[in-house]
Amino acid sequence: MILRRYKSPDCPHLAKLFYETVHTVNAKDYTPAQLHAWAGGRVDLAQWDASFLAHVTVVALLENTYVGFGDIDRTGYLDRLYVHKDHQRQGIGAAICRELERAVSGNITVCASITARPFFALRGYRTLKKQQVVRHGVFLTNYVMEKCRSPEI
Repeated sequence: MILRRYKSPDCPHLAKLFYETVHTVNAKDYTPAQLHAWAGGRVDLAQWDASFLAHVTVVALLENTYVGFGDIDRTGYLDRLYVHKDHQRQGIGAAICRELERAVSGNITVCASITARPFFALRGYRTLKKQQVVRHGVFLTNYVMEKCRSPEI
C-alpha cells in the first residue's frame, strides 16, 4: 500500500469511493434514506477539491486502486476518513489516521458515524456527545469524539 498526499485529479475517485463506502459499509447502521442523504451520489467536486487542498489529505493506493482517504484541518478536526468497501479491516484506516494525527499538534476531534465510532474508540478517542445532524432534511446520528494529546515536555 502507498500513502501519499492528495492531488486534484484524485477528487473524482475519492468521491466514488465515498459513495460506495457509505452505501455498503454504513448500511448496517443507517436506513436507506439516511444513506442517500449522507451520500446522494453527487458531490461538488470543486468544493471537495478546495477542501482537500486546504487540509492535510492522505490518499491510500493499493496496486493503483484507491483504497482509502482522509483529511484533517489545521485546528485538528478530522473531517473525512473512508476506506474502500472491499478493503475494510486491513489496517488502511489506521495507517491513514496515523498520518493525519501526526500532521497536527494538540487535540483532535472527529464527528464519527455509528459505524466508525468503535474504530476511533480503539485509537484512544473518547466520546464527548451523541448528536443528530440534519442532511437534506434527514436526521443522522453521529458522535463528537476527541483524542487528547498532552504537550510534550
